[in-house]
Amino acid sequence: MADLAILWDWLGFAVRWLHVVTAIAWIGSSFYFIALDLGLRKAPDLPPGAHGEEWQVHGGGFYHIRKYLVAPEAMPEHLTWFKWESYATWLSGAALLMIVYWAGGELYLIDRARADLALWQAILISAGSLTLGWLIYDALCKSALGNRPTLLMLLLFAMLVAMSWGFNQVFTGRAALLHLGAFTATIMTANVFLIIMPNQRIVVADLKAGRTPDAKYGKIAKLRSTHNNYLTLPVIFLMLSNHYPLAFATPYSWAIASLVFLMGVTIRHYFNTRHARAGNPSWTWAVTVALFVLIAWLSTLGQPETYEDAAARPLSPFEARYASAEGFAEAQDIVLGRCSMCHAREPVWDGIRRAPKGVHLETEADIAAHAREIYLQAGVSHAMPPGNVTGIEAADRAALIAWYRAAQD
Repeated sequence: MADLAILWDWLGFAVRWLHVVTAIAWIGSSFYFIALDLGLRKAPDLPPGAHGEEWQVHGGGFYHIRKYLVAPEAMPEHLTWFKWESYATWLSGAALLMIVYWAGGELYLIDRARADLALWQAILISAGSLTLGWLIYDALCKSALGNRPTLLMLLLFAMLVAMSWGFNQVFTGRAALLHLGAFTATIMTANVFLIIMPNQRIVVADLKAGRTPDAKYGKIAKLRSTHNNYLTLPVIFLMLSNHYPLAFATPYSWAIASLVFLMGVTIRHYFNTRHARAGNPSWTWAVTVALFVLIAWLSTLGQPETYEDAAARPLSPFEARYASAEGFAEAQDIVLGRCSMCHAREPVWDGIRRAPKGVHLETEADIAAHAREIYLQAGVSHAMPPGNVTGIEAADRAALIAWYRAAQD
């Protein structure tokens, strides 16, 4: 069983690697085509139906690109589709969500101080919220609001703020921000899978049949693609947030996440405007910096959980399993003596104001809940303490390994 923990951690690493690689491919192609679309120029020799062209240079060669707003007169012999980057990103992200937050739900997903959920209930909320978000968003886009893109974006922002607050009522801070990112990414991939690609297939079918494609399909796809463009940067922030407790482990993390979406808008507006050669909206950088300063300030507000409150909470069945295992008392002494000066609600190590990754190792429940991480980080590997600054001995690491393995028997 102990070896299973090691294999499971490597599985998570492999899936995370895949997720990052596919996300780079998807985001790269998305940003490229938005920039290309905005940079198109009219030319006197454009063929019928062409909207604009662009000359680009890269890799020692020149590229001449033309865009047809609806479709060319005839189906080209070779057509490259851009879809698998999006699908692979979402599928690998969903797998990572299951590996980290569903399988590790007792630690990473459920916060019983917020909502005393059974694991199956938390997983149901996790999966259900992603589905519900797409259904609401899609209904809004298909309504009359589809012809009022600015108002639609404002409503989308309001929905994201509401979901940010809602996730923070039921999940850990780390899981709340991650789920808001997954919620948004689900909308983005569903846009590709359920709207953009089917519309493009209709256009291709019309071309093959010799019919003139309806321009409405391109208009619909353009709306969804624009939404994806503005949502990308906030999703990246939310996916990285689990490394930064100042983002997720604060009472106002839901507001921080909401403001990040506004930063995404200001940053993308700047670059989209420049790509369109429509000016230099440098004011967006001032707004972005102001939003970032506000976020940093929010991270310092509120009253975090105290040691006394944490110590008074009863152990969950999951925590009781490790707290009752043979060797726990010795493991607890090691962790308190070698780890808790940093991993505390009020760290005493110079230069550390927040526990790394928001991990607290002070109470019996803290240590039992993080048994697997202690085993992997300070037992099997020497990742913790960093540089072994607290001088943990080989015998101590062996004791931590023995305690974790005893709990698996």
